[in-house]
Amino acid sequence: MEMIKFLVQGSALEPYELSFRKFGDNIIALCTCPAALNGLHCEHRLGIFMGSCKGIVSGNEDQIALVQSWLPGTDIELLLNQVAEAESTFERAKKDLSSLKKRLGRAIYGGG
Repeated sequence: MEMIKFLVQGSALEPYELSFRKFGDNIIALCTCPAALNGLHCEHRLGIFMGSCKGIVSGNEDQIALVQSWLPGTDIELLLNQVAEAESTFERAKKDLSSLKKRLGRAIYGGG
């Protein structure tokens, strides 16, 4: 078992503790932030998986690359890719919606 810990400054006074454990092909990532403790999406864990050192106060930013090296072939890697694809689709849809609303506004006021 390999384990890496980070301290990340979030919205609380005290930094959150993140731990990443690798068991064979499995990764377990824990965080002490309220979202993670309630089983919700945790931006701190996602940030580490995506390579961000934002908020890290433990001084071991160089270990992010090691955590990322654990991802290939895991269900987490697959889901991270699906999230990225969904976010891209969502951003395109927001732009399309904005453009259509502008066109609708011009059409309503007789501008075509």
